[in-house]
Amino acid sequence: MSEASNGFCRDCLAPAPTEGRRCPACGSPRLLRHPDLHRLVIAHVDCDAFYASVEKRDDPSLATKPLIIGGGKRGVVSTACYIARISGVRSAMPMFKALQLCPDAVVIRPNMEKYARVGREIRRRMLELTPLVEPLSIDEAFLDLSGTEKLHRASPALVLARFARDVEREVGITVSVGLAANKFLAKIASDLDKPRGFSVIGLTEAAAFLAPRPVTTIWGVGRAFSERLAADGFRTVGDLQAADPARLASRYGALGLRIVKLARGSQLEAQERRLGSDLLRGPCRPRRPPADPARTGGARLLRSQA
Repeated sequence: MSEASNGFCRDCLAPAPTEGRRCPACGSPRLLRHPDLHRLVIAHVDCDAFYASVEKRDDPSLATKPLIIGGGKRGVVSTACYIARISGVRSAMPMFKALQLCPDAVVIRPNMEKYARVGREIRRRMLELTPLVEPLSIDEAFLDLSGTEKLHRASPALVLARFARDVEREVGITVSVGLAANKFLAKIASDLDKPRGFSVIGLTEAAAFLAPRPVTTIWGVGRAFSERLAADGFRTVGDLQAADPARLASRYGALGLRIVKLARGSQLEAQERRLGSDLLRGPCRPRRPPADPARTGGARLLRSQA
């Protein structure tokens, strides 16, 4: 397959023309184009509404219904399908509030053993693409596909598109892919077009892409820290990009240096491209909702049975 077009169809994987909204080979509108598409190698793969997707796969009668995975009325939402999210339901939300927002929702208690089985299957498929897989949880991971072009006879972008297509067809759930030059940008990209998304952020566009976004875009910057940054005049990522790193280090210590490096996206390539690097750990690792015993238990189960 020719890769000179810098684009392809995500359904049939045929090269995409420079212009046009549909694939000339299969008619699909799911065309992916980017100047750096076939040069980027760091990916973040995230299953879409994982628990809910597995339950809908196993019970087709739930396909068009709002579905919440979680405990009783005093529990919290583990995840919600995209139909329920339209009503405002979110992970870690108290169940009583979720049911107020979406009273017609079907509620199912988590089945962690089942989710772990599906998670292991997806992880196995990831490891067929590259040995460099860094799991973040039961349903998401970073992949480094450096040097795999000869093995797969395709660019990392094409390999990932084929992976997403095959998971949907053969496992029965969907994933979203972010492709970039480093983990921070790949993680952001995977969330841009959910569900069934595939987004690309190149190095040359990284700073401009990040600049207008709120400081909470940066891993580890939650509500309390964002308020502190706002009080000091830093409301957008662009404000941090323009700041003197020495000033940020003086004001916020090591965290100040981390956030300015993340804000300047393109400067991360050398240090943060490799999996296992520690720039995104500690104070700047991804912020997650309060731990759900079912979800954390599932992650432990996945690790113990891998």
